[in-house]
Amino acid sequence: MTPSPIWHPFTQHGLGEPIPRVSHAEGAVLYTDDGRRIVDGISSWWVTTHGHCHPRIMAAIAEQTTKLDQIIFAGWTHEPAETLARGLTAIMPPELTRVFFSDSGSTSVEVALKMALGFWANHGSARDRILVMEHSYHGDTIGAMSVGARGAFNASYAPLLFDVSTIPFPVTGGEQATLDALEQACRAAPAALIVEPLILGAGGMLVYPAWVLAEMRAICARHDVLFVADEVMTGWGRTGTLLACEQAGIVPDILCLSKGLTGGAVPLAVTMAREAIFEAHLSTDRARMFFHSSSYTANPIACAAANANLAIWREEPVLGRIADVSARQGDRLASLAALPNVRHARQIGTIIAIDLVDPAGSGYLSHLGPRLLAHFLAHDLLVRPLGNTVYLMPPYCITDADLDRLYESIADAADMASRL
Repeated sequence: MTPSPIWHPFTQHGLGEPIPRVSHAEGAVLYTDDGRRIVDGISSWWVTTHGHCHPRIMAAIAEQTTKLDQIIFAGWTHEPAETLARGLTAIMPPELTRVFFSDSGSTSVEVALKMALGFWANHGSARDRILVMEHSYHGDTIGAMSVGARGAFNASYAPLLFDVSTIPFPVTGGEQATLDALEQACRAAPAALIVEPLILGAGGMLVYPAWVLAEMRAICARHDVLFVADEVMTGWGRTGTLLACEQAGIVPDILCLSKGLTGGAVPLAVTMAREAIFEAHLSTDRARMFFHSSSYTANPIACAAANANLAIWREEPVLGRIADVSARQGDRLASLAALPNVRHARQIGTIIAIDLVDPAGSGYLSHLGPRLLAHFLAHDLLVRPLGNTVYLMPPYCITDADLDRLYESIADAADMASRL
């Protein structure tokens, strides 16, 4: 067989690492062409919530394919999108009255940034600075990279990125420094603050407390700074509640959602906004409209999948399943935390993470990363460490037996790392 022409994301092909070929999936398990059974410990990059190929979602997709596949959404509409928009406004905070469709987490962030800047521009204000949090990650398009941490992810593209103001991550014991920095930055009248609520994902699964999130929201409100919550990863139950913001008792001005929006089945994203954001763009002047779209905005098949996901949330005990997975992980995490070379064991909802000691240096490019990845693949597990940080974020249907396999393999990996 000739080599594949595929250029894979976040893959250094020069390392020659094996790339398994998956044939089908069910629940929390992937199956490969060569007959392997792979436990999906990270929900296939954080998207799969109820399980792969969930029957209700698959049925909704199949039914929609016989009705309408795609239609321009500029000046046109369709039932799946209308149903989804109403369903979202019913399940999300009532203050978020408007739903703008896009196709990925990165683009939902791009939309949010453009909404924020458009809000101030249409009010005749020159507020155009964006505030971000240290170590944050919001995607790989240009705007999303600009509001993410600068480093290995985007160093080559620095000439394309716009300047932002950064507040420090609220480390334990240093929370007030973060709040003071935000207060100071807000005095300069920026346009918006964008944050990943409660946990920073690709930045290392860094967790901070809900009271800090609440205080950040309050500071922004006092200074009339728009508050953007990127819940692309944290939404749909990952942190134990439908939205992470719930745990802080806050509602953002703009909310980004994707990944679990369709249960992880097909790409779709939304950016939800308060009515004031919409009204700032509402005019008889066409130059004040919101200038953003993509060819597949509100794709009917993707919207049908999302509607099935909402039905599952309405009609099934999803939060109970989430609480169960969280509790089962908590019991196992305690054993990992006791291992000698494990540091900073942490959990929020269904997400757990640990850091393995790496004398050569920590972070995304830690030399442990490729070795850990190879270890998990050799044990038929989909676990993709962030350098020396190992984390789990499984589908909510995962069994005890498969959880045991994951945790036993992480313990073995910790032992392996200690001997390197």
